[in-house]
Amino acid sequence: MGCVRLGSGSGGSAVGWLGFTRVTGRGRLWPATWLACERFGSGGEYLAAPDDHALAADLAERAGCLLLELRARGGDPGALRNAGDRQSHEFLMEELAKARPHDAVLSEEGLDDKARLTADRVWIVDPLDGTREFGEPGREDWAVHVALWSRAAPAEAGELPGTGTASAGPGGLIAGAVALPAQGRILSTTSATRQADQVAERPDRWGDFRRPSEGAPAEISPGPGAQRPLRMVVSRSRASQLVKDVAARINAELVPCGSAGAKVATVITGENDVYLHSGGFYEWDTAAPVAVARQHGFHVSRIDGAPVAYNRQDPLLPDILVCRPAIADLLLNAIREATHAI
Repeated sequence: MGCVRLGSGSGGSAVGWLGFTRVTGRGRLWPATWLACERFGSGGEYLAAPDDHALAADLAERAGCLLLELRARGGDPGALRNAGDRQSHEFLMEELAKARPHDAVLSEEGLDDKARLTADRVWIVDPLDGTREFGEPGREDWAVHVALWSRAAPAEAGELPGTGTASAGPGGLIAGAVALPAQGRILSTTSATRQADQVAERPDRWGDFRRPSEGAPAEISPGPGAQRPLRMVVSRSRASQLVKDVAARINAELVPCGSAGAKVATVITGENDVYLHSGGFYEWDTAAPVAVARQHGFHVSRIDGAPVAYNRQDPLLPDILVCRPAIADLLLNAIREATHAI
């Protein structure tokens, strides 16, 4: 499977949903703002200006194309996973060195150069989030993450600049993109997605009766009598006991999914309601998804309600909570109760 051309010559009409567009006959979703672009996967021709939001989306998309082409060749799953990690990392490092030569980079697949701690700008990337899923034929829950942290940002762990959340220290995320190549879509801070904002702003403490994939628009709340338990997206194999205890307390449905980026994407799109993780991971696992989630007004915090900080001395991130603001207190209270019961 390779990348396809969009815009002139793509054929058919396009219908937008959640900042993406389904092109008739394609069967996939593409960012609506790219429809006027000449090509998809074209090496950056569609970038109207060299801004950081567009660069993050461009690099994530192009790395995703590289991974799709690699995966299409098949071969030993272990070798495929290793090649995916390596080639995507090398591509991102090379492109960032050309486009932003003075910025630092923190990558899962690279050495942690502590010079980033004094840098003004740091790209935090996961070249292949969900390496396990990438090596499993047919799975779509893997991603590419590209995020940018800036020391000049007004708040480290609040929303993106201008949203007025309390600061946890100097600097913060200012741009990000999560490519879901096998799903044919990208979530990014470039997208003017009112639909995603509506998902975040939903006032109900329950989820939609149906998933978007089952035909229900993500922004529409269920009517009386159609409420269903919240859906909590969790690890396929290692959901922590805390996550299970919280789900039991709020009667939430556990929905297994692959990579962290794919999990957060299901919350942003309204497929699921909550992403709660307490098993530990790293900054590159969440920086890009968090940048996008914050951009669209979702609640993001540590499980004790503290801000999530990036470009720290130790990139280990013990836990995270991503959900709609309307249900954040419900979740945080349940977490406190479950924690005290341990």
